[in-house]
Amino acid sequence: MTQSDRNGCILTPDGWVEGRIEFDSHVLAIVEDEPKRDTSYIIPGFVDLHVPGGGGADVMQGADAVRTTARLHARHGTTSFLPATVTAPEQELVVALTNIGKVQTDRRLGEARVLGAHMEGPYINAARLGAQPPFARKPDPSFLAAVIGDGVVKLVTLAPEIEGGLDMVRQMTAAGIVVQIGHSDADYETANAALKAGARGFTHLFNAMSELHHRAPGVVGAALAHAEYAAMIPDGIHVAPGAMNVALRAIPKLFCVTDATAAAGMDDGEYPLGDHMVTKRGDRVVLDDETIAGSTLTMDRALANLMAMGLSLAEASDRLSVYPADFIGLDDRGRIQPGAWADFVVLDPEHRLVEVFVEGQPVCA
Repeated sequence: MTQSDRNGCILTPDGWVEGRIEFDSHVLAIVEDEPKRDTSYIIPGFVDLHVPGGGGADVMQGADAVRTTARLHARHGTTSFLPATVTAPEQELVVALTNIGKVQTDRRLGEARVLGAHMEGPYINAARLGAQPPFARKPDPSFLAAVIGDGVVKLVTLAPEIEGGLDMVRQMTAAGIVVQIGHSDADYETANAALKAGARGFTHLFNAMSELHHRAPGVVGAALAHAEYAAMIPDGIHVAPGAMNVALRAIPKLFCVTDATAAAGMDDGEYPLGDHMVTKRGDRVVLDDETIAGSTLTMDRALANLMAMGLSLAEASDRLSVYPADFIGLDDRGRIQPGAWADFVVLDPEHRLVEVFVEGQPVCA
């Protein structure tokens, strides 16, 4: 690949550097230079660990749908992501994971890099489905062994209180799969036991989990008391700003995800979410009973929302790039430093997205 460069104020792990980034597929060097007026900002590309769809496509629909999703989110600054499967019969999950794996190993120009899959369910609590299709069940050891052996699944959302749930946490963790607690009605003690068994975080904090009460702290209480990491959807719909501030203060490496459905980037209307059809009205996506069903959020909008809450550009960037990359054990994504993949976005002086690079290649709108 031909060497290229971009000038601006660059966010590195050691802070801001005024100068230029030299890169091919990877970052080659960061060279300091004289400060310039009205400089661009160069920050790490966004790493989204929870993406059910986008651009009208649902990742359960096959490889082409995964690619459509990858293109839509790349245009909004996501340079790598985990397509998220929904709760479904196991054979449907096998097909979906196979298709995600095909795209993972064959990224095309204009697509965000697929890092693997986030398997959200089916081992969740039927009492906390949220917008998940009604296929929750207890773990199947043979299916779990096949999933682990396949190597596509990087992250699993589960409910530790279901039969075999804590054993599943241990099995997944031992196999190198990161576990999040979510779609769970666990009490505080069981959620804390899952953390001790190896679970590392929480899926869309506050949503589809047992709430915080002063005499029954629930999953939310366990997250606020003990978590280093948790995922949250900063669309202004899933979580009120006050609750977001609580989580930001309590959880050191709280990171953000979109939980974007096929409706992201699309006009109002009906779109698939696994076996469901959901309706987009403005920024909201809902089931027929008005249950929130994922989002229309993109990561550039998430950045703007975090900054509107008072976070600095650097802190907001960390919660969209460094922390999610660290959460799944990647030290060559989500940061701009020599040797890392050349995944970065360029913002204008008003912090608006103007360019996106995935592994050194520009993404065209």
